[in-house]
Amino acid sequence: MTLTTPLSITAIVPAAGVGSRMKADRPKQYLLLNGKTVLEHTIEQLLAFPLVSKVVVAITDGDPYFPELSLAHDSRVIRVSGGKERADSVLSGLSYVQEHQLSEWVMVHDAARPCIRHSDIDKLITEVIPEHIGGILASPVRDTMKQATQEQCIETTIDRSVLWHALTPQLFTTELLYSALQTGLDKNLSITDESSAIELMGYQPKLVQGRADNLKITQPEDLDLAEFYLQKMKKETK
Repeated sequence: MTLTTPLSITAIVPAAGVGSRMKADRPKQYLLLNGKTVLEHTIEQLLAFPLVSKVVVAITDGDPYFPELSLAHDSRVIRVSGGKERADSVLSGLSYVQEHQLSEWVMVHDAARPCIRHSDIDKLITEVIPEHIGGILASPVRDTMKQATQEQCIETTIDRSVLWHALTPQLFTTELLYSALQTGLDKNLSITDESSAIELMGYQPKLVQGRADNLKITQPEDLDLAEFYLQKMKKETK
């Protein structure tokens, strides 16, 4: 970390989704990886980063799984009510951060991305905070990209040199992200991630290249891959 000024960041983890594509008996954030739930791996990795003072996790009201986790009793983990959409959950977390004046900056991270590395978080913070209003981890598109017709035929090939896969964490000032999400929701705009809300306000967040193994668990086969990456990360830290 090259920043010289004292800094504290609150991580917000939207974890109210049901993960229907996993076809499991519970939301994907509560599936097991190496003896722990996906959510536990994710939050523990965030808390282990020195500049993250608190993790605010947005959980569906009545969720029966979260209270059973040991991290539910960790004073550094704060539970807030999750919403119907991701933006609602993140806004709920931001409201808590603002109300309790936790930090000037927030870092939003997917509950189902347990393989985030501290080196990527460090890179994001170092590149974004000194000169930008915010930015995201992202990975350049490596495959040839096709645009389809409604009949699922190829219409054209898209230039991949300007395309990136959006990852998380996504890092923004608390005040700006709160305003952007609230404005977007009030206007019924399409908000797919935090950056899209900032973009709708006319800003251009920074793209910071992150590792492609920072995968989001979406399909059943992703669990095996995430387990492999986690085991690799564990060996590297020994």
